[in-house]
Amino acid sequence: MKTCKIEELSDLEKSMVKKAISARENAYCPYSNYKVGAYLLDKNGNFHAGCNVESADYTLSTHAEMLAIDNMVLSGCKDIELLVIALKGTDIPAMPCGLCRQKISEFSTGNTKIISVNIDENENIYCIYVTDFYELLPYRFGKENL
Repeated sequence: MKTCKIEELSDLEKSMVKKAISARENAYCPYSNYKVGAYLLDKNGNFHAGCNVESADYTLSTHAEMLAIDNMVLSGCKDIELLVIALKGTDIPAMPCGLCRQKISEFSTGNTKIISVNIDENENIYCIYVTDFYELLPYRFGKENL
C-alpha cells in the first residue's frame, strides 16, 4: 500500500474521489455517525455509487462498498476495475471492513485497484491510500476454493 496526494491521481481517479466523497454525504448513519461513500468503475466503463445505510438492527445495515457492487451487478456487470471509498480516518489507514473485502473478492478482476480516501474531523482529505485487491485480502476465500 502506498500513500499519495490528490495531485498524483489521474483525472479519472480525481473525479471518482469527488464522487465517493459526495456519496459519503448521502450516508444514513444515525447510530454510528460513521459516513462511508463508495464509487466504482466496472470493466464495461460504467460507474456505480454507494453509501452506508444503517438500521436500528445493525444486521440490516448496508455498507457503501456493498451497495456500489450490488448496483454494478444490477446493471449486468460482475467485474470491478477501480473502487474508491471515502471514510473517516487519520491515525491509521481506514479501509473496507472484512465483510466488504470478501464481497469485493467475489467481483475483483485480479488487478482491481482500491483507493481509500481518509477524511479528517473537518471533512477534509487527510490521506489517500492506494492498493490492489490482493494486498487488501491476500489469502481470500473464493470460488476457486469450492
